[in-house]
Amino acid sequence: MTPLNPKKLLLTKWTAVTPVAKQKHFLVSSVIQPDLPTDPIELVEIEAVFSKATQIIPWRELQDEGVWKQGWV
Repeated sequence: MTPLNPKKLLLTKWTAVTPVAKQKHFLVSSVIQPDLPTDPIELVEIEAVFSKATQIIPWRELQDEGVWKQGWV
């Protein structure tokens, strides 16, 4: 997998390797900015395409190929 830049994750598409409750395809809907501008970005908000449910996860979790695949597969 290519290295991810948290500033360029907005609106990227992801597929969960193991879907839960028919939620398989996700979109990064928001990159959560830290309180201090000098701090690194740690969190992103992902939105399920099917149910529109959102959750906040650490962006580095998207690099785990056992959990996420880039794009809609």
